[in-house]
Amino acid sequence: MSAEPSDEQPDDGADRAPVTTGAQSVVRALENAGVETAFGVQGGAIMPVYDALYDADVRHVTMAHEQGAAHAADAYGVVKGEPGVCLATSGPGATNLVTGIADANMDSDAVLALTGQVPSHMVGSDAFQETDTMGVTTPITKHNYFAGDADTVGDTVGEALSLAGAGRPGPTLVDLPKDTTLGETEREPGEGRLPDTYSPADEADEADVEAAARAFEAAERPVLLLGGGVVKGNACEAAREFAVEHGVPVVTTMPAIGAFPEDHDLSLSWAGMHGTGYANMAITHTDLLVAVGTRFDDRLTGGVDTFAPEAEVVHADIDPAEISKNVYADYPLVGDAGTVFEQLSEAVGSSPDTAAWREQCATWKDEYPMDYATPDDEPLKPQFVVEALDAATADDTIVTTGVGQHQMWAAQYWTYTSPRTWVSSHGLGTMGYGLPAAIGARLAADDDQQVVCVDGDGSFLMTLQELSVAVREELDITVAVLNNEYIGMVRQWQDAFFEGRRMAAGYDWCPQFDKLAEAFGAKGWTVDDYDEVADAVEEALAYDGPSVIDFHVDPGANVYPMVPSGGANGKFALTEDQL
Repeated sequence: MSAEPSDEQPDDGADRAPVTTGAQSVVRALENAGVETAFGVQGGAIMPVYDALYDADVRHVTMAHEQGAAHAADAYGVVKGEPGVCLATSGPGATNLVTGIADANMDSDAVLALTGQVPSHMVGSDAFQETDTMGVTTPITKHNYFAGDADTVGDTVGEALSLAGAGRPGPTLVDLPKDTTLGETEREPGEGRLPDTYSPADEADEADVEAAARAFEAAERPVLLLGGGVVKGNACEAAREFAVEHGVPVVTTMPAIGAFPEDHDLSLSWAGMHGTGYANMAITHTDLLVAVGTRFDDRLTGGVDTFAPEAEVVHADIDPAEISKNVYADYPLVGDAGTVFEQLSEAVGSSPDTAAWREQCATWKDEYPMDYATPDDEPLKPQFVVEALDAATADDTIVTTGVGQHQMWAAQYWTYTSPRTWVSSHGLGTMGYGLPAAIGARLAADDDQQVVCVDGDGSFLMTLQELSVAVREELDITVAVLNNEYIGMVRQWQDAFFEGRRMAAGYDWCPQFDKLAEAFGAKGWTVDDYDEVADAVEEALAYDGPSVIDFHVDPGANVYPMVPSGGANGKFALTEDQL
């Protein structure tokens, strides 16, 4: 699919120089779309585009590694609510983007990747820094394009950017041969528009909505399950109004953390492998699961055969491919999350009687609290650190994480009350996501919002070179490393399922992260004891620039509750003995 030249000429203003090359057309397309920030790494094949960026209205942030550029663009888009943009050169530049593109694809995050390519006549000749970027990225993009014409390249970029954010969001990629970007053209790209063949559903079928509404009215134990699509569809307020109006307990998936305020009486927090006991109990015993914007990932469902075993399922999603893919939908609703909530609100004539059900859910909250012990003779608990950070920051603070135990503790022990404040890697589980994501989040956030990266020592070691970017760009971010000198989740699984055979899970030694931070030009602290936590947190948050706190936490701490892989959500373990 390639974009046709557009006859519609945008009002580009008198101060804009005319487009004369394909590279300038690429950049003009970004400007037309209102792109303010892009992340990337320079290189030979993408150099014409960077030359065009020299005079552009787009701020470019040079990252330390292309993977960091993709993650930063991803997080920028999550916080901003619009596609993030990243750039890389051909060959290793493009392949270094792949992990970030795959991550965005799994989490349905809108990202546009622009990659340089060798000249068209050299494609297939194993030229210097040549890779089949189209072939490599086809399975992990919503769509990708080979831009072979300087006259149409701007329209192609505009289409790719529009497509990334439309319907079910996802990453798109435009591969830019050097002869295309250097090629002469006088064509101004038009405003970005979607391919004629792409028309995602908006409203769900009225008959299906009516059937779902009747089932909802008759339910005795309904649960509203909010997925990441509720956040991406800007449907959080509609979801909250629906839940409050009808008195329905609310569970989120992990990507949807913050979609419903966790300090609300109806909130049961998030469900799944490491979700709360009460959320998993509610899903296990509900008789009607109203699931919106979720793909029913295995980390949520555990064993599909045991997931919501007593429930009929209303499943609303903008992507029809997700309906009944993993969990059978008794009432399928294909449409935009916000629109579907409006349709259901109009169709529901009376609220179900949920008083007894809400009381039962409150009982489960009392029976399975998210608490932990802090014995004096044991090291600092990571849960305590997360709660201390939460207490010291504003409600709208943005939290980014890497992947592992620290990610789960940050999800469990921080209270999220707003959407787009939880930024993490879910479907792909990409270690190293946290720091570059914090950079992207910082640049997308309001000036008065705080950004905290809760990282693990293993994840931090994968992308800590991006500290150089945070220092150079004078970004006010706080990195809290929960340092247990292990790849902690691997160690936990080895202890539970591999007879404690800890192979390649621990470090014989670990760098002094506070000293590393200072070497990069950031501010660093090391914390070993409970009585040091509050002061270090206060000082780091007050520091106007990037800061790193190296928290030496209990290496034996485990993440609970835990549903064993493929297990039943209602049979979660609270200790290793229960696995």
